[in-house]
Amino acid sequence: MDSLPSKPRLREQFRTVMRMHHYSIRTEKTYWYWIRYFLRFHGLRHPLELGPAEVSHFLGWLATDRQVAAGTQNLALNAIVFLYARVLEQPLGDIGETVRAKRSPHLPVVLSHAEALAVIAQLKPPYDLLASLMYGAGFRVVEATRLRIKDIDFQRQIITVRDGKGGKDRTTLLPAPLAEALRSRIQHIEAAWREQHPFFHAPVSMPFALARKYPNASRSLAWQWLFPSPDVCMNEDGQCVRHHLHVSSVQRAVKRAVAAAGIDKPASCHTFRHTFATELLRRGSDIRTVQTLLGHADVRTTQIYTHVLGQGFAGVRSPLG
Repeated sequence: MDSLPSKPRLREQFRTVMRMHHYSIRTEKTYWYWIRYFLRFHGLRHPLELGPAEVSHFLGWLATDRQVAAGTQNLALNAIVFLYARVLEQPLGDIGETVRAKRSPHLPVVLSHAEALAVIAQLKPPYDLLASLMYGAGFRVVEATRLRIKDIDFQRQIITVRDGKGGKDRTTLLPAPLAEALRSRIQHIEAAWREQHPFFHAPVSMPFALARKYPNASRSLAWQWLFPSPDVCMNEDGQCVRHHLHVSSVQRAVKRAVAAAGIDKPASCHTFRHTFATELLRRGSDIRTVQTLLGHADVRTTQIYTHVLGQGFAGVRSPLG
């Protein structure tokens, strides 16, 4: 792909449009991955030489040959539609009949309260606090790793989730048992920051628009990551910056903790979020409140957890008693 003379120009156009519409960097990388995949599939031809038939062929190949999940196929389609509609300004229109990947209906894996605590107990800092936030406040793993000091509001006992799924902000509860641990972590970061510890010589990474609007924010205390990476990296401007902990490191730690706790379930970081929702409903929380805390756009997404609980049987008891 890098050998294409037009590719740098196309990618620059794509990046400009993505940022003009305030998409997250994560979405930008994901979309570009599928656009590049699509172009490679068709022999690195320019997208203007391709059309609905080629898009349909690619999506069908993903479903039949690669056997991708329905969500993955939809993500690829969204990326390609964005390329044509927003970047090239030539909407695809009807792509015709496409083999659709099958979406297998399944209930999410959840842990009991005791199992969730057992997994957390196997984790070392700061992974234990990250897992506690995922279970105690319903965070996605990427949302937990992206927390900054300014997002924690002890007075109102809430945590603000920035740029969550769909690019939306929301607030969720600050679990009372975690308040002391969060305070201690922030105080530790603040003390080192005020002493100008070498760790803080590199500024933190910032959203591209805010970096221009608030040029000094990347070195301020409020914008420091709550869970910073121990290493610095290079941003797109060639500047050394400090990013948050990588999601994959948290996922690996949780996977090891699940095994160490003897939990015989395919549990992951996202299982904590599922367990958060299920536990709230089990304890009598209103489904609309749970929907808000999770950041679901549609209550039907939240209702899946009522099926996990088995509360849809109107009090019917098994004939076995």
